Amino acid sequence: LEEMRALYERNQADVSEAKAGRTDLIFLIRFRHCCLLRNQRCLLAYLYDRLLRIRALRWEYGSVLPNTIQFHMSAEEVEWFNRYKKSLATYMRSVGGEEGLDLTQDIKPPKSLYIEASARFLVRCLKDHGEFEVDDGTTILLKKNSQHFLPRWKCEQLIRQGVLEHVLS
Repeated sequence: LEEMRALYERNQADVSEAKAGRTDLIFLIRFRHCCLLRNQRCLLAYLYDRLLRIRALRWEYGSVLPNTIQFHMSAEEVEWFNRYKKSLATYMRSVGGEEGLDLTQDIKPPKSLYIEASARFLVRCLKDHGEFEVDDGTTILLKKNSQHFLPRWKCEQLIRQGVLEHVLS
């Protein structure tokens, strides 16, 4: 941005001289203007890529980002993430009947066509996570190497975050 500001200011000075009759500066003005446009395109591409990555973080980590990730985000990016999170939540509540539809639940398709929606997973905790509330109101303490039998839809997000691992047998 500093470079772009300097190029713009030099162009402004040269434009006023070119208006006064120095036509030899026109090519230099055009060259600087092309540099400004290129830098602008690069900057916009960079910002768009960051927004795509922040959007992907919502799908990967859920509605609350870990502090280690939030630390590397600007205030505007955190604000954009919160607006995207609210917009996605509003949309998910509007579809799927009374309770809404959690689009973040099944990121990968099931291996079998015949699977119950209320199926339970045997999961192993890979790291200490703290208390976790299940549908019936009971809380489970997720400690490293503990195993639990949890509803599939409740634990899938924790599996994606690396807190839990699905035990197959």
